[in-house]
Amino acid sequence: METQDTIISGVKTLKMPAFIDVRGGFVKSFHAPSFEQLKLRTDWREEYYTTSAKNVVRGMHFQEPPAQHAKLVFCVAGRVLDVVLDIRTDSPTFGKAISVELEPDNGIGLYVPVGCAHGFLSLTDNSVMYYKVTSVHEPDQDRGVAWDSFGFDWPVTNPVLSARDADHLALADYISPFRMTD
Repeated sequence: METQDTIISGVKTLKMPAFIDVRGGFVKSFHAPSFEQLKLRTDWREEYYTTSAKNVVRGMHFQEPPAQHAKLVFCVAGRVLDVVLDIRTDSPTFGKAISVELEPDNGIGLYVPVGCAHGFLSLTDNSVMYYKVTSVHEPDQDRGVAWDSFGFDWPVTNPVLSARDADHLALADYISPFRMTD
């Protein structure tokens, strides 16, 4: 596994071992010893996937304490622009976002630590995102910030949003409980 740090502390791209032959491909999406060596969390509590049509924006999601979680995400079909926003108030990159294009053929995943909001834009029809998270979904702690409220230049003019995502607070109006030490 190859890793690369991003400008946001704790957010890493992961290039997982991939094996391609005439049948297709095989990607190992998690290897506990490698994650432990990198000091990444391995205590996954839930796994799930989403399917999205082209121009769907999902995000920017997170869970507040005591149900906060780290995430590991991969695109297993289609192509997405994955976005992570730092919402840790004492972070030097608070309010900054990074993006990474994810698709099955590049074998890249993204590790998102506690204190970062996560979302993506589906660049193709039938994009499938696979997630591992370190806490169980708790609707009472489920939160988000508005996808268009933090200065990120999304390459879409009229995205498809859920009612929930369209109703998130702007980053400037959200009082974050997150700190770098969380």
